[in-house]
Amino acid sequence: MPPKWRTEPRFPDGPSPDPAGSHHERRIRSFQPRRSRVTTGQGEALKRLWGTWGLDIDGHRVLDLEELFDGLPVVLEIGFGMGEATAQMAADDPGTGILAADVHTPGQGNLLALAERGGMTNVRVANGDAIILLREMLPPDSLAGIRVYFPDPWPKARHHKRRLIQPDFLTLAATRLAPGAVLHCATDWEPYAEQMLEVLTAHQDFENTQPDGGFSPRPAFRPLTRFEGQGLDKGHLVHDLLFRRTEN
Repeated sequence: MPPKWRTEPRFPDGPSPDPAGSHHERRIRSFQPRRSRVTTGQGEALKRLWGTWGLDIDGHRVLDLEELFDGLPVVLEIGFGMGEATAQMAADDPGTGILAADVHTPGQGNLLALAERGGMTNVRVANGDAIILLREMLPPDSLAGIRVYFPDPWPKARHHKRRLIQPDFLTLAATRLAPGAVLHCATDWEPYAEQMLEVLTAHQDFENTQPDGGFSPRPAFRPLTRFEGQGLDKGHLVHDLLFRRTEN
């Protein structure tokens, strides 16, 4: 029998517990759903705002980003945690739409609440697998950027195959980025940062925005998150990588 959360959604008019159930192919995934506690405020935001600002990654349609974001250029953020940094970037840059994808229900509710509180109408929350979103629901050359901040580093060697930044992912991402658009990654796990740099540098569809071919300084538009601050307090180094999709 499937787990209860797969069959009985906690929010009937909100994010589905398994939006792409019919698309479950045999593929190693880079994420694990976390079913932690949803606060009253987060739950209320999901019930009230999901129908307007939320969407399930079900693989059943191609999104019209121009209609969804009223003609704004759109950046896809993959994995936004509790959404504080996403909300800050949306507030700082109202001329850019942010399509924020994650599977963490409390974070989805929190981001919706933050967006409503701050009047940020340029945020949409996508629930589910970002690979299905990229592969089946976004048109070619439609994104002005992709952001992957602090993805799971999967530190054990036997789990490295689960890391998101791999050649196949980059090939898919390149088809959805407009020429010249930037893929921006950040991590505080140094071995993963080195792998990211190696894989991105070797990929024919991307070029490093840094002339020296190395890591980039943290750009001003990426806020310092609580998670990042905790890592810095522990002596972790944070590496940013900004790679541009080539014109090929």
